Amino acid sequence: MDPLQFNAGQFNAGQFNAGQFSAAAPATVGTRAVLTRVDDQRWQAVEDDRTVGEGEASRRTDGRIFLSIDTWHGAVFDRLAAAMLADLPGPLYTMVDEADHDLTARWQRAGLTVRRREVEYHAATEQLITGLGPGPAPSGVTILGLGAAREPALREVYETVRAEVDARLGWDSMPVEVPPRPVGAALDPSRYAVAAVADRYVGLVRVVSRRRHARIGLLAVREDQRRRGIAKAMLAEVLGALHRAGVETVSTEVDERNSAATALCEGIGAQRVSSALEMVRGA
Repeated sequence: MDPLQFNAGQFNAGQFNAGQFSAAAPATVGTRAVLTRVDDQRWQAVEDDRTVGEGEASRRTDGRIFLSIDTWHGAVFDRLAAAMLADLPGPLYTMVDEADHDLTARWQRAGLTVRRREVEYHAATEQLITGLGPGPAPSGVTILGLGAAREPALREVYETVRAEVDARLGWDSMPVEVPPRPVGAALDPSRYAVAAVADRYVGLVRVVSRRRHARIGLLAVREDQRRRGIAKAMLAEVLGALHRAGVETVSTEVDERNSAATALCEGIGAQRVSSALEMVRGA
């Protein structure tokens, strides 16, 4: 199955634009604002000695530049977007809550188009809901729980999976919460469960737990070991461990085009709660 991403149920601050524009403000607010590029990454709109909007360009670890704008005024948003797009080389990206139709339309008028959709799911950890029991792993496969993996072998399977994704889809097709890691960078075994065949790891799951909720990060199986039920076995191990630790729910973001990941989420009773659009200009 394709890699997928579990998230804590909230998109990271700074990934989305301020999409709630003030209906009470006069339509002329912001039309006289003076726009200034503060530095390489920030723009500011000032009107009557008040800051009425700010824009930011953030370079992700994969090299892509994502834009965000914080303002209550539609006219200010439009002017900041135009300035940022004029000042920066493409391609340029942004993330928008799909329910925010006004914000989506403003970025579209600025020249961005929808590249892909990320769907957020919430799932319970309770076996009676997920249907994932502590059954045997697929033949020849051993599931090692959180903290049991050896770091060099863990890093090797992570880098193998990354190379496979890069070759087939490109890592930038992954949810924005799964940044690339520098080649050779150490991984923390306490956050990973893995699947082993003989003396090598063939799959991994990354987990970040926060009280009664958890983010399950990258869930992936090597291409030559897929369609054996390994992903489901790893997920059963992790959800069982989280439930015993008192964690009741996990959440996930999945690229809508990833049918295998979507099927796995819906197969354990996960509920779709929101979606986000990745938009781009110049790609």
